[in-house]
Amino acid sequence: MQVAAFAQFAVGGRGSNTCVYVIAIFTVCGSTEQRICIKFCFKIGKTATETYQLLQQAYGDDTMCRTQVFDCLRRFKEGRNSVESDPRSGRPSTSRNEEMIAKVRTIVRNNRRLTVRETANDCGIFVGSCGAILTDDLHMKRVCAKFVPRMLTDDQREERQIIARD
Repeated sequence: MQVAAFAQFAVGGRGSNTCVYVIAIFTVCGSTEQRICIKFCFKIGKTATETYQLLQQAYGDDTMCRTQVFDCLRRFKEGRNSVESDPRSGRPSTSRNEEMIAKVRTIVRNNRRLTVRETANDCGIFVGSCGAILTDDLHMKRVCAKFVPRMLTDDQREERQIIARD
């Protein structure tokens, strides 16, 4: 889990009414993190340029581009409340669902020597989708032309514990 800090010190007021504002926010994850910071700056009345400068101070080279910051701030001014990304249009993925993941898992467990192409053909999905299921969803990696789990299965873990006890 990544945690990033976004902080700024500001002095405001005149004479005996001088106030020191400490603005800080601690959040998690990539561009959503920066949108949270942008929303925070909007809520406290920072301009778009000030917000962009604060983001540059906090994130350096990983800062959103200036146009994105200004657009995001404009959306908050128009009444947007959510900091999450909008759903994207387009065709939803039909090959990376629970049913297909279970099918790929079964095929690979029955015969670990199948290639990604053969597994994809058996499932009726694209090779790239099959590779993504194997590596991202099933957490497997390729070792000498067969797929093996990166971690032990529950049965393997129990078997090793029994052997270790003896």
